[in-house]
Amino acid sequence: MTSNQDIIQRDLQSVWHPCTQMKDHEKLPLIPFKSGKGVWLHDFDGNKYIDAVSSWWVNLFGHCNPRINDAIRHQIDTLEHAMLAGFTHEPVVSLSERLIKATPPGLDKCFYADNGSSAIEVALKMSYHYWKNVGAPGKKNFVNISNSYHGETLGALALGDVALYRDTYAPLLMDVLTVPGPDAFNREEGETWKDYAIRQFAHMEAMLEKHHDEVCAVVIEPLVQCAGNMRMYDPIYLTMLREACDRYNVHLIADEIAVGFGRTGTMFACEQADITPDFMTLSKGLTAGYLPLSVTLTSNHIYNAFYDDYETLKAFLHSHSYTGNAIGCAVAEATLDIFEQDNVIVENRRLAQVMGDSVAHLADHPNVGDIRQHGMILAIELVKNRKTRELFPWQERRGIRVYQHALSQQALLRPLANVVYFMPPYVITEDEIKHLAQVATDGIHKAVQD
Repeated sequence: MTSNQDIIQRDLQSVWHPCTQMKDHEKLPLIPFKSGKGVWLHDFDGNKYIDAVSSWWVNLFGHCNPRINDAIRHQIDTLEHAMLAGFTHEPVVSLSERLIKATPPGLDKCFYADNGSSAIEVALKMSYHYWKNVGAPGKKNFVNISNSYHGETLGALALGDVALYRDTYAPLLMDVLTVPGPDAFNREEGETWKDYAIRQFAHMEAMLEKHHDEVCAVVIEPLVQCAGNMRMYDPIYLTMLREACDRYNVHLIADEIAVGFGRTGTMFACEQADITPDFMTLSKGLTAGYLPLSVTLTSNHIYNAFYDDYETLKAFLHSHSYTGNAIGCAVAEATLDIFEQDNVIVENRRLAQVMGDSVAHLADHPNVGDIRQHGMILAIELVKNRKTRELFPWQERRGIRVYQHALSQQALLRPLANVVYFMPPYVITEDEIKHLAQVATDGIHKAVQD
């Protein structure tokens, strides 16, 4: 019978894992999964773990969801894949129609790729190419905010501002314009999230006023900077940003790859600011954690700037081999079916309240600097000193202690540095949430001990 150790030994001989210092696995054993069902993942030795991070934020409706499984089986027997250049198929047409209906009004066309980083690359290239097509080739720069993250390919990485991911590759990256963001963790004592966001917007206003003639677009993660330690901000910043982008004739690219599809309490985070971006990028939850698929939505206004005779060379010549994969599209449609049939957003709001209540007792913990939440994303930031918000040195890796404790208590919590967070599948129960809260509480007590 296959054991955990069997798989681990074979793995370490052949697999290089993502976002990992492989030497860590000399002391932190890999956890090989054999199967999954609902929020639970099972290993080869009979242990099970609540997937509290949705397998890197992708899983919405649990592992091995029977309705999504049925959609895959049906599509496999019909059409697995066909190229989308010059051809089409029913799943990609139907999915596009439904995404246009589900997203904020004014997003009229869907361009598909394979993953979130690729969707960002599409948006960057499309924005630049638009301005070139309409006679403004001087617009070739982009604006981001501090602590942002948009992916690992070179264009997407250039738009990030998390040093851990970016600094090594800095010589390879295009220069961008970075402004201090609205991250509410940095607000003054007694200052509201909203007031701080309004105050911080002065930096963006000044940047656009000075550089709008050379800027294609502002790229932003609405409401939550997920890879940036789950830092969060008030929707008013997005409202002000949309108005400023219109005023200065600059595109707005909303990266909803991690926060879309119900994560923040609405179907899409932009809804909470009542805005429509010029480009919206989606992935992760698009296929509920099943298959790689991403989409960049944009307006007919932008699409029409590429629509011309072939000889003008205005076409958007960007492609991926698996663009609009039929099975991926069928899975995405099954995901949308569940949203429509199960009243998911309303139920998520109830579960989000349970999540918030379950950790409220940590608010006065001497090593908890912040508890923050947008919908089904909740983060607890560990600090060395609560009064001064002095952070633990990153080299101490306090979050790893929480991770190790959680594994011993049937939970997969994978902190971001010293930030413990919950981002579970939407099928989690109240009892499972309360279990996670207890595990996190005990893990935090262990982690902060010297």
